[in-house]
Amino acid sequence: MTETSVATHGVSLDDAAIAKAKSLMEQEGRDDLRLRIAVQPGGCSGLIYQLYFDERPLMEGDAVREYDGLELVVDKMSKPYLEGATISFVDTIESQGFKIENPNATNTCSCGQSFA
Repeated sequence: MTETSVATHGVSLDDAAIAKAKSLMEQEGRDDLRLRIAVQPGGCSGLIYQLYFDERPLMEGDAVREYDGLELVVDKMSKPYLEGATISFVDTIESQGFKIENPNATNTCSCGQSFA
């Protein structure tokens, strides 16, 4: 019997992002979800991030990294765009939500939701 190995990736989650994602999963009463980040065409700068919970099995080429029991998945097409990125969760008087710091982004739009 051969073992299938799953690739890893270089996207990091900070402690606040891990805690928030796990809290959201608990609120939904789900423990079968993975957090998935992907890059898709769109937005004013050309590419947009998608960050969502996914219950589907891993697909061929997916890269996985575990953070305190939370799996973060990056698909093979998005991996080069996201290598070295950090996902954090901010909760301030000015904003609340997940924030992606991506060293590969050369341009971003003013809304902060798309990049090139």
